[in-house]
Amino acid sequence: MILSGLIGIFSGLAAVILKSLVHAIQSFLTDGFYKEYANFMYIIYPLIGISAAYLIGRYVLKDVGGHGIPDVLFNISKKSSLIPRVKTFSRVITSAFTVGFGGSVGLEAPMVVTGSAIGSNVGVLMHLNPKKRTLLIGCGAAGAISAIFGAPIGAVIFAIEVILLEISTASFIPLLIASVMGSVTSMVLIGEESLFNFQLKESFIASHLPYYLLLGMVCGMVSLYFNKMVRGTEKIMDDIGDQWMRTMYGGALIGVMVFFFPPIYGEGYSTLNILIDGNYAEILENSVFFSTIENPAIIILFLIMIVLVKPIASAVTIGSGGSGGIFAPSLFVGGIVGFIFAYSNNMLGAHISLPVAHFTLVAMCGLMAGVQHSPLSAIFLIAEITGGYELFVPLMFVSAIAYTTSAHFEKDSIYKLQLKDQGKHLPETKDQELLDTINISHVIERDLLPIHPNAQLRNLIDLVKISKRNIFPVVDENQILRGIVTLDDFRGIMFDPEKQEKVLIGQLMHSPPEILLATDNMQSAMEKFEKSGAWNLPVVESGRYQGFVSKSRIFNTYRKRLISLKQD
Repeated sequence: MILSGLIGIFSGLAAVILKSLVHAIQSFLTDGFYKEYANFMYIIYPLIGISAAYLIGRYVLKDVGGHGIPDVLFNISKKSSLIPRVKTFSRVITSAFTVGFGGSVGLEAPMVVTGSAIGSNVGVLMHLNPKKRTLLIGCGAAGAISAIFGAPIGAVIFAIEVILLEISTASFIPLLIASVMGSVTSMVLIGEESLFNFQLKESFIASHLPYYLLLGMVCGMVSLYFNKMVRGTEKIMDDIGDQWMRTMYGGALIGVMVFFFPPIYGEGYSTLNILIDGNYAEILENSVFFSTIENPAIIILFLIMIVLVKPIASAVTIGSGGSGGIFAPSLFVGGIVGFIFAYSNNMLGAHISLPVAHFTLVAMCGLMAGVQHSPLSAIFLIAEITGGYELFVPLMFVSAIAYTTSAHFEKDSIYKLQLKDQGKHLPETKDQELLDTINISHVIERDLLPIHPNAQLRNLIDLVKISKRNIFPVVDENQILRGIVTLDDFRGIMFDPEKQEKVLIGQLMHSPPEILLATDNMQSAMEKFEKSGAWNLPVVESGRYQGFVSKSRIFNTYRKRLISLKQD
């Protein structure tokens, strides 16, 4: 509990430093420019920021940007919750350059990485086991999100729903402490400023529920588009083999996108505040082409283009070497979708007028639920950062519909999909997760006595006298597995003196029902056991015999791990 409080403070401090750095850089770059000239500077800003982030990450920090939260999930699942120490500060620096100079990503994912790295390394420093390190990683993530959004409840739920997946009641307390300390640290250092300038002026009306139902479905479909475009764009960026070309092309492309669509510069929360406040025309002010136009249809068309472009811009920023995440872009796109939905309804003169601010906020919740598959986090996060607890009913409803719509077509969140695109897979059940903790090399049994294929039956009988097993691997002089012989294969002739001299092992041996590879994971091994129906299978590495694995040995190890897990 003491460690969780300290981790919350350090995570909150890192979040404050990152927010302050980004705001300072953006103010330095954009304040004092005439609007008609500043737009042209946006073309080169992202290229400078992404290049600087890549150079610093590769040559100074040795930690290039890329995915944030997916990497944390992979470290928890596959690397015993060990996160490199450099990540406790590297993402703060590289993200400040990326987002400060206009990279179209958010700060939340880098802060989750930073907070998680702080938790992991504190756990290492205190010699804690992987299970407790995982909990401290969750504490770091909760403290960081709480500090950024000022939403301690939403931060705790995010840590449970996205990072930890399963947690006991006792483990819930450290998360609460870390989240509170992260939020308090932010409040002490930068005050109680909120991301969105919003005050509820209207209450939820039951007659709006059908519209929220439709909004939830729209958010679910836009979530699918968002995920597809992010992954597709990342693949295209990966196909550009040379990293420098990738950085140059990506930075230049982001600059062009920002030139045409200034609202996608940086995180984009200022644009959402403009829409929530009702100053719709202001979003066109920095646009070279639309700044003098106040036609509502043009505003809607402009925002639709932003919805289509923003996921691409976010993926290009990350893929070209920048540091950031898609957490904020999903909220940004959701807010604009909600605004377009309500604003279009009102502009067309529908018989029920919709509160634009409400739908803007609720759709942010819907996109977050659909993209990240974290409906509970979305509900509490948006409710807390807006103070809009009276919107709980539509938040819950839209979150549920958006998540259901998205999950119907794609069962995995964007984070799991990104890992799969890298050839990495997370366990989908507790059983798989526990099996993944068992290394096949730790359960290999080497007490089975091998025999050469050219040996005589009498040689095998000599082994039977001293062996405690009834399986004999047939191995040549190069330790290559040729087959196996079981006691049943020669029981009928083993006492025949003539057969003992004439029958060779090569005549008795047969192929094993399945062969395990030393590189197989335990899930794959269990599938081979189930397919073959065998209780013992040989293990080979590069064709060379290593030993046998028995199903009973796996079960015993599994049970010990399960008991240890329950005790932890």
